[in-house]
Order: sequence, then structure tokens, then C-alpha cells
Amino acid sequence: MNPRLCVMTLAAALVAATSFTVSAQTYPARPIRIVVAYAAGGGVDIVTRTVGQKLSELVGRPVVVDNRPGASTNIGSELVAKAAHDGYTLLMASSANATNMTLFRKPPYDTLRDFAPVTQVGYGPQVLVTSPSFAARSVKELLALARAKPGQLSYASGGNGSSQHLTGEMFKLMGKAEIVHVPYKGGAPALIDVIGGQVAFMFINTLEALPHAQSGRLKVLAVASAKRSAVFPQTPTFAEAGFPGFESVAWWGVLAPAGTPKEVIGRLHAEIAKALTAPEVKERFAGLGAETVGSTPEQFGAFLREEIQKWGKVIRTLGIKAD
Repeated sequence: MNPRLCVMTLAAALVAATSFTVSAQTYPARPIRIVVAYAAGGGVDIVTRTVGQKLSELVGRPVVVDNRPGASTNIGSELVAKAAHDGYTLLMASSANATNMTLFRKPPYDTLRDFAPVTQVGYGPQVLVTSPSFAARSVKELLALARAKPGQLSYASGGNGSSQHLTGEMFKLMGKAEIVHVPYKGGAPALIDVIGGQVAFMFINTLEALPHAQSGRLKVLAVASAKRSAVFPQTPTFAEAGFPGFESVAWWGVLAPAGTPKEVIGRLHAEIAKALTAPEVKERFAGLGAETVGSTPEQFGAFLREEIQKWGKVIRTLGIKAD
């Protein structure tokens, strides 16, 4: 190689390395955008805005929540996967970022390849809800109705392949009951029809179920977590209702585009983990029936791999496909 060209190449590499170090030391120098692949007002949006507000206070920069719903979260997720890997565009990931790896034949991104884990923010259990007028008062009574009238009872979900759908199918499988799945274009319209009694029941996370349960418009039959929910202390877990091992939780975590500098990932993790320990954030999560986590990037990466494997097996076993 030409000696002069060699020197120029080395100099360019040194400049690039120096600028990376400086950018990591001064990060963040401008507003941070967190993309939410759901519409405003839902569980993921509420969590993101709660964490984002505290993160903004800690880093001294605005944290902007950008709602990009559609295509089973693929629109928002792909946007972040292809964004500059500088730490200024992040994704508030959810269970869809694990299940989509199996649901779609050719997903527009790969959760493990195209993202760098930052931290798991928290989780909240799914709960089985019905309208107050629905005849069943327990999971046992619901299954008795379903078995007495095979194929006549229905449950709603936010769409094929959604966490609500997968949890419902797992319930049918374990309960050995023939129940019809009614997919909607989103959890909100599905919930409206459950409240109205057009559909018998659905699974939904505690964040979205709580206000309707408090107002008396929903009845909660069971909680799909290992322990009872603090916001539904009188409601049994599925294990207590005769379904040992039946667990399904909604989770949230921050992902950055792959290639984001480790120093930036480290700063993000440290500040978000600090935000999650703030009394007002913990109180907000607890009031929604959710738990904060704040895991390390390595722990969150391991969790993602486990979720992809777990739900991938369920999806393949049941032959579920996305719309």
C-alpha cells in the first residue's frame, strides 16, 4: 500500500475513534426520541411517558415519545432498527418484538441482530376479563360453559398473533375447550365489545384493565402471574384457579439500534435504571399493577432470547400466523 495512503487511512480511523469517544462522553447533547409502536393512550405508551419524563429530568434533555403504530408493531420497530446508531432514537419494545420473529415469515427486522438491548423497564401480568353481566364468576365456571356449548363461546384479541391472542390460545389448549377467537384491529375495539357483552372474554394487561375494573365495567376472573396482583388482591392467579404454570405477562424494555456505542448504552442503562428507582415512578407503576425492573443490557438480551424461544414454540405448535 502507498505509505501516504496508509498514513491517511490511519489518521481517519483515529479521528473516527476520537469522535466516538467524545460523543459518548457528551451524550446526550440533544433530545432523545423513544418510538412507541402503538397508538397513544395504551399500556406501552403510558409506561414510556412515565419513564421518559423522569429520564428527561435526569439527563437534562427533552425525551420525546413518538407513536408509530401499525403492522403488529413492525412499522415503529423497523424505523428504529434502521435509525442512526447514536443513541438518539430508541424503541420501547414489547412482547411483539419477541413473537414477531416467528409469526412473520419475513419480518422487516431481527430483534437479536438489529438491536442493542439497554434494559427491561418492567412488566405487568395479563388478566382474564369479562363483562359484569357474563354468567361465569370464575375460570372454572367459564370453562364449564365453554365445554357445555363447544364453539359457541368466543374471546376477543387485538389481532392475530397479538399477546392477547397467544394467551387465549394457550388457555384453550390447557383448558381443553373449543372457544372461537375473534380478532380485532387493536385491543381498544376488542375491549369495547367485551365490555358490551358481544364477546365473552379476553386477556388484557393490568394497565389497560384497571380503570374499567375500578369503574365496574369489567370483571376480572384470574391473573396470569406467579403471584396475585397488588391492584387485584382478591383475584386468584391461574395456578390457584387450577392452571399451574399458566403465566403470561406484558413486558417493556428499551432497545437501541445495533452498533450504538457501548458507552452510550451504558449511560442510557444507568439513567433509565435510576429513573425506575424514583419513588414517583415506582408508585405510578404499582398503581397500574406493574413492576419495575431495570436489568443490565446483558440480562435483557438473555431475556429477549428466552421470550423468542418460548413463544416461538407456542406459535409453531398451534400453527398461528399473523394477518
